[in-house]
Amino acid sequence: MSAHVPNDDEKKRNVKVLRIFNCLAVIFAFGVVTSASHAQDLSNLPEPLASKIEAAQQACADFDNGEFALEWGAVSRVDLDGDLDRDWVLDESAFACSTAVSLYCGTGGCQSHFLVEDTVATLLNQGWDVVTFGRLRVLLLDVHGSACDGINPTACVAAHVWDAEAKVWRSVQSQPEQ
Repeated sequence: MSAHVPNDDEKKRNVKVLRIFNCLAVIFAFGVVTSASHAQDLSNLPEPLASKIEAAQQACADFDNGEFALEWGAVSRVDLDGDLDRDWVLDESAFACSTAVSLYCGTGGCQSHFLVEDTVATLLNQGWDVVTFGRLRVLLLDVHGSACDGINPTACVAAHVWDAEAKVWRSVQSQPEQ
């Protein structure tokens, strides 16, 4: 039996494949190093949000002695109300429990806790963003389709603005004319 001798096209393809693998290895190694070296600092986390994490840890421990993990991105600082100060957001989508995969999230999404001044609003969502709309900062939530008389994959969005005087989130559900 004779050994296969690759032709020029096969050699070029093999070199390309090796370059891709090398690039992926570098990217993976960089990702592991940076994620380990950039753990979130929770030392300044306000008490109302810290208590949410403590409750989540306890719920995990109570479920077959699970181990709780707070994944990267659980805490965000973003201006929610347009006062140019960064407010706090705690996303339960970044909570993990070793013994219960869906302890913190379900088909409806995950709870996110939005802290403005001393008020925490907890909203179920499948993702969120904050946009500037004219003079307003608007909290947009991707919510379960049932909120729009559909099913889970039905596109549905909720929009909220912060009322600083009343210290509440304001929103309205408007229906287009048919």
